[in-house]
Amino acid sequence: MPYIGEPVSERFASVPSVERFSGDGSTTGFTLGRSVGGSNEILVSVDGVVQDTTAYSISGGTGLVFSAAPSSNSGNNIFVNYLGLVEASVAPAAENRGNFKAGGLFRTNAQSLEADLTIAASENATATGALSITSGVTLTIESGGRLVVL
Repeated sequence: MPYIGEPVSERFASVPSVERFSGDGSTTGFTLGRSVGGSNEILVSVDGVVQDTTAYSISGGTGLVFSAAPSSNSGNNIFVNYLGLVEASVAPAAENRGNFKAGGLFRTNAQSLEADLTIAASENATATGALSITSGVTLTIESGGRLVVL
């Protein structure tokens, strides 16, 4: 279906990237900018030669450790190509997740309001069951806002 605007991101993923390092002939360890699960998630080249995965290992997810120190050519001579998409997750705040029981059959909620709350004029809100408001706590419903207690 056509739409106007920027394309929607798929699954919070970004495209693979490349990192560059400079060898000095003695350093065998380098720190990657992002964590990987193993040597099969990256492609490493030194001086334009793709390295076999036996030439390096991954330590702690971000440590790139060569079995022999890469040469000291001028400029960046070590290229690390990330092969997979970087996926991120979005974790909503605990108060926005909802509480479910019996495999989602029942949704539960608190029975008392214990902090000041404002329902904006542009919002609708619902609460189910008995609702009590703790002494000294204010519930404000702006003009145009709605609260329904079931």
